[in-house]
Amino acid sequence: MPAVTPAPLTARALLLDMDGTLVNSDAVVERCWRRWADRQGLDADAVLKVVHGRQGYATMALLLPDRPMAENHADNRVMLAEETADMDGVVPIDGAPAFMAALAELPHALVTSADEALMRARMGAAALPIPVDLITAEHVGASKPDPEGFLKGAAELGFAPEDCVVFEDSEAGIAAGRAAGMRIVGVGPRAAAFGPDVHVDDLTRLRVDPAPDGGITLTFLP
Repeated sequence: MPAVTPAPLTARALLLDMDGTLVNSDAVVERCWRRWADRQGLDADAVLKVVHGRQGYATMALLLPDRPMAENHADNRVMLAEETADMDGVVPIDGAPAFMAALAELPHALVTSADEALMRARMGAAALPIPVDLITAEHVGASKPDPEGFLKGAAELGFAPEDCVVFEDSEAGIAAGRAAGMRIVGVGPRAAAFGPDVHVDDLTRLRVDPAPDGGITLTFLP
């Protein structure tokens, strides 16, 4: 039986994750986290199953629950520096340039677990425009799956959570959007398993249009 094309979604604003959603940085993430796993004596494949979506210190705390948090924050600073220096293989997700161009005059914000330096480096490497409204690691006290980042993004744009649609690829990010009371478009192969409202293989599979009432219509393509 052929897959059913999802019905269009309407929103007042879109909140966009970066890694795995707009930018494919998997090669860098894997290199850096495999090195960290080796230093900790952990199985790298198991580590890579949980790293996506969270800030580094939160991933470390999950993997090493008895470790002092100060050590996780110290390692996170090293990790961010390593990732920011390594742009080899960082490319846009298919359809991301056209998607971002379509959003240029529509309400949207970037909500990422990366810090600002890493965000700017990766968006630059992928040749994607950086939204005016940004929520990076520096703006939140809690990592995804906590909803703080998405709630701050909605507030920054001036919209209620229920009026926002989140674009995410990871379990932690989808959980954060759901906890914020927002609808979720899951992007890419990771997202399908975590119950987004709509799943697309990549950003070529939808069209973004301004709605007559000033909102946004998302049309999903077969």
